[in-house]
Amino acid sequence: MNIVKVRDVVIGGGHPVLIAGPCLAESYDLCATVAEKLQQICSVLSVQYIFKASFDKANRSGAGSPRGSGMQAGLEVLSKLREAFDVPVTTDVHLPEQCPAAAQAVDLLQVPAFLCRQTDLLEACAQTGKPVNVKKGQFLAPWDAKNIVDKLESSHAAGIVLTERGSSFGYNALVVDMAGLPIMRSFGWPVCFDATHSAQKPGAGGNVTGGSRESIPYLACAAAAAGIDALFMEIHPEPSKALSDAATQWPLDKAEETLRKVMRVWRAAQ
Repeated sequence: MNIVKVRDVVIGGGHPVLIAGPCLAESYDLCATVAEKLQQICSVLSVQYIFKASFDKANRSGAGSPRGSGMQAGLEVLSKLREAFDVPVTTDVHLPEQCPAAAQAVDLLQVPAFLCRQTDLLEACAQTGKPVNVKKGQFLAPWDAKNIVDKLESSHAAGIVLTERGSSFGYNALVVDMAGLPIMRSFGWPVCFDATHSAQKPGAGGNVTGGSRESIPYLACAAAAAGIDALFMEIHPEPSKALSDAATQWPLDKAEETLRKVMRVWRAAQ
């Protein structure tokens, strides 16, 4: 299997990787609080760490939901945090024209699930020279993710990660096909599991997305047992007050306990 290098972090090299941070880059202080704590936890647990936050949330359920402080301000927060903590950083991109600027501020570009089939966006990500993490759409079968890989490989992407985040199951529901993880892994690139988005109930809150936060540790442990190269989680000091995905962000004060459990399963499955 190919490995993906995100600065000094190696995804797919046999050592666990955590990609985590708040859903939205609400402020530098919030991002710094989360990054500092998670960096400390990962150091203790011998887990490689990549910080994640979005400069914009373009796929909000409601028209009035907060999207962020804008691309320039959001990327400045991420760039400042990357330097302050000397940590690799990732963020979402939604449009091809966003890719060059985002690639200057972060180390790994992330394609949201709803946009995973957008050829122009995938090609633009690949052309930046940065590795690309694509979340498999809720509407795709695991084997359909091969088309994502083919598009990125044909555009000479520096590295590819495929992320599972649940599949649509009727209205307002997601299920996770754990058997799909090794299928996606068979395409030759590392696989990540998004434990927090997989716990969502899309649109179940009317103009916001609902979710079952209590299921997150169980999903994460199950994925670790099935075989993953990285774990993705959105983590916030006060999830109920988060400006985005409040129903499924994991509490920062429970992060170490949860990661300890997941890592025990991950290492037992190796």
